[in-house]
Amino acid sequence: MLREFKEFAMRGNVIDMAIGILIGAAFGKIISSFVNDILMPPIGLLVGRVDFSSLFIDLSGNAHPTLAAAKAAGAATINYGVFLNTVLDFLIVAFAIFLLIRQINRMTREPEAAPVAPNTKTCQYCLYSVPLQATRCAYCTSAI
Repeated sequence: MLREFKEFAMRGNVIDMAIGILIGAAFGKIISSFVNDILMPPIGLLVGRVDFSSLFIDLSGNAHPTLAAAKAAGAATINYGVFLNTVLDFLIVAFAIFLLIRQINRMTREPEAAPVAPNTKTCQYCLYSVPLQATRCAYCTSAI
């Protein structure tokens, strides 16, 4: 059983998948940083100096000035600002993957085959197909 597991784990596809997952995780961290540190501050400034990661609804009924204070008090909160950041992360990653797959498909797309020259012609008398080199129709024996 250990030998079979080793063979499975050392297959090229499994190793390629593991490398893809690791690169994807690193790419996800880069995108999260891009969204949280570069993209959301200007958007927050445009909509009235709002920090999206601090937007929350306090379900406990108490007024807490920040999300950190609400969490420290143990209050139940709906963190919709963090959710918005996560959705934006996903959309950016999905769009980047779409562009990557689109380019890969464009590069690997097989060229369309050139049309094949016909190797038969139609007899003008009986309308059957006969080879191009034929001088008489095999069906009606007329000269072509």
